[in-house]
Amino acid sequence: MKIENKNFDGTVIHQEPLTHIMEKNGFVLGSQWDYERMTFDYKINSTLKNVTYYLRVAGEAIEGDVDFKSAVIRLKEPYLGTHYYPHGVEYGEDEEYPQQVLDKVDRVIQKLGDDLQKYMETH
Repeated sequence: MKIENKNFDGTVIHQEPLTHIMEKNGFVLGSQWDYERMTFDYKINSTLKNVTYYLRVAGEAIEGDVDFKSAVIRLKEPYLGTHYYPHGVEYGEDEEYPQQVLDKVDRVIQKLGDDLQKYMETH
């Protein structure tokens, strides 16, 4: 599920401060990065057995190299997925999410957007 109309979609930022801001907000750099793309995941636990939700923020390098931590990253629209153990994460539009998960996503995205905006204003 894409999380639309968020204030940081399209933000352009250097990789190192981006990583710091993401980690400060509870995101973990995904292991599926490559030389041109990065993903950050935020884990949201569920009361349902064997179900976990993940908020993902992806970015693409528009300059430099992610592997050398020298990239300039353009953030993309965040999206939400459900991990069904042991099958994997589903990001389909057919997924349904409890309201408490959607509320948590809104709070996390708002705080992340605020932190990114503060950084951009001072640099």
